[in-house]
Amino acid sequence: MTGAPIPPMLHGMDLSDLDRHGAARLPALLTPAQCAAIVALWDDPAAFRKEVVMQRHGYGSGRYRYFAYPLPEPVAALRDALYPALAEVANRWAALLGSGDIYPACHADFLARCALAGQDKPTPLLLRYEAGDWNALHQDVYGPQIFPIQAAVLLSEPDRDFTGGAFLLTEQRPRMQSRPEVVPLRQGDAVVFPVRERPVPGARGAHRVQMRHGVSRLLSGVRHMLGIIFHDAA
Repeated sequence: MTGAPIPPMLHGMDLSDLDRHGAARLPALLTPAQCAAIVALWDDPAAFRKEVVMQRHGYGSGRYRYFAYPLPEPVAALRDALYPALAEVANRWAALLGSGDIYPACHADFLARCALAGQDKPTPLLLRYEAGDWNALHQDVYGPQIFPIQAAVLLSEPDRDFTGGAFLLTEQRPRMQSRPEVVPLRQGDAVVFPVRERPVPGARGAHRVQMRHGVSRLLSGVRHMLGIIFHDAA
């Protein structure tokens, strides 16, 4: 992989917007050269275990491919580097919601837990959108073992490589209409966000709200995005 190496630990990440707004942007997480190297993997069939054509399943329009184990080095490095700080947030959320879940500090230990539950298929994926493509609002749940936070990295540059294609979140508020959130991203920026739910303060303590994410219609060009899910699939 060309460009600066991905750091083994991402100290000092500002994740406060996860609690405030349901998503936190990590600017310039990857360099343009690193983004290009990951995009180039699209043309290597050996890097992937499965392709999904979204229109066939009612997921939207576009394609994505799940990486195979062993993950390509840049994808594996980024997954391992992001996990520890997110595990701290996940444990705090679990305590607020009283779920009883405890997430280990080491990602390998969490993957071992997934494997014991029959979840041993890798879930990081590379998504490709062309003009007219979009992704329906959804949650990335692949089995009973769920790590509650995931990440996505925009690998293309808006207004140069594509137009449209905004990253969207919705928060389903109890007895109220859903709240939308648009996260503006540039090439190399990452967004971290809930897989399924998050705690929100209320008059009687924290309560859980359901979250979904998707991508609006691409108006022109080609858009690539790397999805990092920390639990494996059954």
